[in-house]
Amino acid sequence: MSVFTRSGAGKLVGAIAVGAVSALLLAGCAGGGGSTTPSESTGPAEDLTLKIGSVLPQTGSLAFLGPPEEAGVLLAVNEVNEAAKGITIDFTPGDSGDADNKAFETTVPKLQNAGVSAMIGAAASGVTKLFLDSNVAAGIVTFSPANTSPDFTTWDDDNLYWRTAPSDLLQGEVLANLIAEDGHKNIGIIYQNDAYGTGLYGVVKKVFESTGGSVVAEASYNDGDSSFDAQVATIAAAKPDAVVLITFDQFATIAPLLVNAGQEAKNFYLVDGNLKQWGTQVSVSLEGAKGTTPGPVLEDDFKERLNTAWTDAGNAALEDYSYAAESYDAVVLLALASLASGSTTGKDIAGKLQEVSGGSGDGKKCTSFSECADIIIGGGVADYDGYSGPVTFDENGDPTQASIGIFQYGADNMHTRVDTR
Repeated sequence: MSVFTRSGAGKLVGAIAVGAVSALLLAGCAGGGGSTTPSESTGPAEDLTLKIGSVLPQTGSLAFLGPPEEAGVLLAVNEVNEAAKGITIDFTPGDSGDADNKAFETTVPKLQNAGVSAMIGAAASGVTKLFLDSNVAAGIVTFSPANTSPDFTTWDDDNLYWRTAPSDLLQGEVLANLIAEDGHKNIGIIYQNDAYGTGLYGVVKKVFESTGGSVVAEASYNDGDSSFDAQVATIAAAKPDAVVLITFDQFATIAPLLVNAGQEAKNFYLVDGNLKQWGTQVSVSLEGAKGTTPGPVLEDDFKERLNTAWTDAGNAALEDYSYAAESYDAVVLLALASLASGSTTGKDIAGKLQEVSGGSGDGKKCTSFSECADIIIGGGVADYDGYSGPVTFDENGDPTQASIGIFQYGADNMHTRVDTR
């Protein structure tokens, strides 16, 4: 078992069916999943060694998401191996970076040459798009805990792309409705010009306008840009009553510029790409600002177990838990699919992912790797419900149930969860 160190660094509550939003997802015809004929799972004839790698942000504009995601992976690897249920995970960590520093260009070939069957990552949709086709050609499963671009639903991925994070069709709808419910009528939007930013921007704009509101100004920037004066000037000139910021860590630079231009931070709306515990990293008060991020309220001792695994590996205690559950569940689902197929081949594992998530196969509910593994070893079909939710993959590899958390910042520039939808 590989353990990684990086310094510096629930069950579903209030789960909601994706509903009308899911209808759009289900319309895709060539996305991440694939139907599996329901059948009894017999488990492997001999113990399996499953090679998995991660392509998660240790550097770059999403580096704040790295620790919780990596901790989720690490905890799951530890618990699968400790369960001793006929499968051992051989894990190799790696940095995805972002579309600007391109750390993935070193990590992905390294993992491919190491013979991994699956890669966990990337976090950024735009980064995954840059190496997904290469993994498909190599027969490797790409399993993201945080990709939210709707584009992946219909990607030509030969059944090898899966994700535990919901499409931005859901987050964008929740965010736009939240802004309208808060009484705002005219908004400005600053967004990153990539798969993530343009996708989420489009949903927020469409849904907010459907509520009767208006997008009075919009401005984009490219990942790697360091000056945002023009974008801020465009927004400030329109005098919106709220500003949506679909960014990564560029938020720390943009927020003070907006405040200096006369925009009140209490009317800022953030998204999962920048919803972090900013504290003193942002030079203006964010009190009253709100934001959304996918993920349920985490129950039982999951956070404690995450922190123990993470700090035992030599890392600082976690400050954020975004996508930790989705990362944990990704590893567990891969291990269960490998066990159910009796194989460590990417294609074989992918062929069982929908089944072990409960999306097909009419399996027996279970809530831990060990419990699910016992069902499979006993000749049954497991239906795993994890910390990120029931998952229940559709034929495109998308989860069909999810929850979106709503957070609000206090005077200390730290946020707390105030609602779940």
